[in-house]
Amino acid sequence: MTKVLVATEKPFAKAAVDGIREIVEKAGFELALLEKYTDVNDLYKAVEDVDALIVRSDKVTKEVIDHAKNLKIVVRAGAGFDNLDLEACTARKIVAMNTPGQNSNAVAELAIGFMVFMARTNFTPVAGTELKGKRIGIHAYGNVGRLVGEKAKAMGMEVMALDPFIPAEKIEADGVKVAKDVNDLYSSCDYVSLHVPATEQTKNSINYELLSKMPKGACLVNTARKEVINEADMAKLLAEREDFKYITDIAATNDEELKKFAPRYFSTPKKMGAQTKEANLNAGLAAARQIVDFIKNGVTKFQVNR
Repeated sequence: MTKVLVATEKPFAKAAVDGIREIVEKAGFELALLEKYTDVNDLYKAVEDVDALIVRSDKVTKEVIDHAKNLKIVVRAGAGFDNLDLEACTARKIVAMNTPGQNSNAVAELAIGFMVFMARTNFTPVAGTELKGKRIGIHAYGNVGRLVGEKAKAMGMEVMALDPFIPAEKIEADGVKVAKDVNDLYSSCDYVSLHVPATEQTKNSINYELLSKMPKGACLVNTARKEVINEADMAKLLAEREDFKYITDIAATNDEELKKFAPRYFSTPKKMGAQTKEANLNAGLAAARQIVDFIKNGVTKFQVNR
């Protein structure tokens, strides 16, 4: 019998687990759970006899894969997949997938909430500013970026976007101005909402030279990955510019150093972009359905390794 393991340090909500179980067992598969584990050896043991694996932000390393002798597919319930060792998966001919779009609205709403929080001086009595009439730049116009733009427009903001992988006419069809390049995006916008993945090309790419181009009172909103931020450069900029603000739901490695710049710097204790009941449910169910579709029908629509 095909065995599916849900391995989550930070568990799914009960409704999501119940839904995953229903999908998996209806397909004739067995479901196993490993929740709130604190020792990676528990994960090594749990994957030994499974055919499929569902994770959230849990790291599926080469070591995990080496212990999973029967593993055929791993699905990251969420959009990002940098916690999966794609090279190790490919070497073992294991299909790696994500569940794009399932968490998008939750992340987009958080990004907008972050902007309101910073504009209104961390909800203190100090006079803040309004978002209406301000320009927001969306760095990467995928599922989340598009929704951020949609919500920002509804609040009266001017929206600009940059994404080399999406045709300009498609962005413009949404009533969004296309930036000429990354320098144009950052120099033109009061807020930049960051949605780029962490790749070898993007890591540390949000640096002093780029951020220093942002106008007075500007704010960077990061609901993507901390690795894309050059943290030393961020500290330098915050020290030099008392008008600049940075808010993130991925605490920086040098978080304690940056906290001295509060309230212009704010980070949530843990990544919370997808932490809504709806996103939790949607991503978990999507992961289960994709596994069933792959095992039964060979469907690899959301495969991220080749």
